[in-house]
Amino acid sequence: MIKNANEENLYDIIAHNLCVIDNTIDYNIKNNIKLFRISSDLIPFGSNPINTLPWIELFKSEFLDIGKKILTSGMRVSMHPGQYTVLNSFDEGVVKRAIDDLNYHALLLDSFGIGSDHKIVLHIGGVYNDKKAAVKRFISNYQYLEQSVKKRLVLENDDKSYNICDLLEIGTNLNQPVIFDNLHNKINSCDKEKNDYYWINECRKTWREKDGQQKIHYSQQDCEKSRGAHSNTIRINEFMEFYNNLEMKDMDIMLEVKDKNLSAIKCINSTLKKNDIKLLELEWSKYKYAILEKSHIDYIGIRKLLQNKNDYPVIQFYNFIENALEKQNDMGGSINAALHVWGYFKDIATIKEKDNFFNKFDAYKQEKISIKIIKSFLWKLAIKYEQIYLLESYYFLF
Repeated sequence: MIKNANEENLYDIIAHNLCVIDNTIDYNIKNNIKLFRISSDLIPFGSNPINTLPWIELFKSEFLDIGKKILTSGMRVSMHPGQYTVLNSFDEGVVKRAIDDLNYHALLLDSFGIGSDHKIVLHIGGVYNDKKAAVKRFISNYQYLEQSVKKRLVLENDDKSYNICDLLEIGTNLNQPVIFDNLHNKINSCDKEKNDYYWINECRKTWREKDGQQKIHYSQQDCEKSRGAHSNTIRINEFMEFYNNLEMKDMDIMLEVKDKNLSAIKCINSTLKKNDIKLLELEWSKYKYAILEKSHIDYIGIRKLLQNKNDYPVIQFYNFIENALEKQNDMGGSINAALHVWGYFKDIATIKEKDNFFNKFDAYKQEKISIKIIKSFLWKLAIKYEQIYLLESYYFLF
């Protein structure tokens, strides 16, 4: 809250946020994730005058250390200002705050010491009952942006107001790259006769060498929610059909999905040119208790699938995973998985912890508590006893 935005609190929050970003970058490098969107909230009230902390100087070494990891790993990072950063508003105050916010985003990326191929993604804004006039205001207000912003700015089509035709016209006019978003285009299309690949190729023409690899946004519709809602996970068959039909694959595909890194690793493993069964075995070590809880049939199916060490059945593997995770928990599966996880502690837990576990276990079987309470207890034990295998397990995510 803004009333708590004193310099001491801001310092502590920024220090914590940079530590989290640093750990996330390490995770991405370890898992071969080459794209990462940095939260606009990394610096609280970053574009607000209330933040008087000289954070650039105070955390200079931390920024540069993180930036070095980004550069040496070949990772591309980006930022995406929120819905209140509206450059084409009627309100001059809103426009000024939008410009200030874009300046903050550019300054933040500059602080990492990374080049202009690390981008700031922006939507055009509102229509205000007159799209042509709104576009003119965007183009006019664009001229007030600092060069540090312009060199990083990329424009994206949205699912309500500005379709990909609008964006290509604006991007060409301003000589700014355009990002194609497949789900936005599906909902808000300007020409349904032309497929995604046509628009991707048209957008490619707006990207220059200094902008780095062309970038697109890819997402899938959550079938149980309103139009435009992102799915919980990337369905691998649907993604591979999209990916295999791309004419050129030398582009960055940013996944917009609820489970984030899980889908990223899934898609990376499924598109690798060099196949290694060890990658699937590593994935299985993280998924297996979650799958055991959801579906014993799929659990057995995956174990059989991974027996052939000379094969790389990646699509079949993730089909099993997706099928299992779509199923509702049942008490038998939850009990089975929880007992398997408890096995890591049965010989090291204290008497009090053992009693606590089995009391909760009995309460769950009597339907007095949820399985989440047992899983929370097991998670705390995993932290206490430093069970790395369990701490890296997806069992606690589902």
